[in-house]
Amino acid sequence: MSCLNEMTKEAVNLSHAYKAIAAFFKRYENLSDPGYILKIRHTYHVATNARRIAESLNLSETDVKLAELIGLLHDVGRFEELMITKEFNSARFDHALYGVQMLFERGMIREFIDTDAYDEIIYHAVINHSRLHIDKCPDELSLLHAEIIRDADKLDNFRVKIEEPVENIFPGRITTKESVENSKISEPVYNALMNRQCVNVKDRQTPLDYFVTIIGFYFDLNFEVTKRIVHEEHLLERMTDRFEYKNETTRAQIQTILNLCAI
Repeated sequence: MSCLNEMTKEAVNLSHAYKAIAAFFKRYENLSDPGYILKIRHTYHVATNARRIAESLNLSETDVKLAELIGLLHDVGRFEELMITKEFNSARFDHALYGVQMLFERGMIREFIDTDAYDEIIYHAVINHSRLHIDKCPDELSLLHAEIIRDADKLDNFRVKIEEPVENIFPGRITTKESVENSKISEPVYNALMNRQCVNVKDRQTPLDYFVTIIGFYFDLNFEVTKRIVHEEHLLERMTDRFEYKNETTRAQIQTILNLCAI
């Protein structure tokens, strides 16, 4: 597997990038939406996850730094989404596409990294991080970084669904824990999960759909290290145990889906 040239490793200056992302967040700090803080935490967790995955793959120092940088940049479009729509709704707002437009059409990428040597890799990683499937990447290295950020993002999505207040996770979509507990899994979502597939976000219909869709992320993980973390930290079980499902059939369905994710 080819890796980036070690001679250019200083071009990925993470200290500078962390200062730049903090300055970027301050542009939106007047947002009252609770999703704002959630997405800041998510960004830093994803960056850490990306580094963890890249290191586990024994990649070069340059690739590890680049993976962490992509983690910092992957969700910049979410903040514009919150400002414009007041919610997170990937079916209505393509935050990944908006993010690469912000970074590359508006030239914002140079705030985070001086050289354009990695622009194509960053572009394909960011635009692919939330798609149902990775679109065509121009080379092996771009594909690798697209896979790393997808795993890093999904890994923190499990944490978010465990730790964050329900009303903050899907602002404008789900307001109470009870609304999730009293709802059922819609047929399209259940069928996708039973086929070991990620759910198309456009198929979500009920409050519970929004949460069980996250279980389907497991079927799209690219690296064994990511799957190992999911199982060692019991992320799927902790996420689903958060709710007391009122419908007996729903409880059985969730257990069936979890069984499909067992090692």
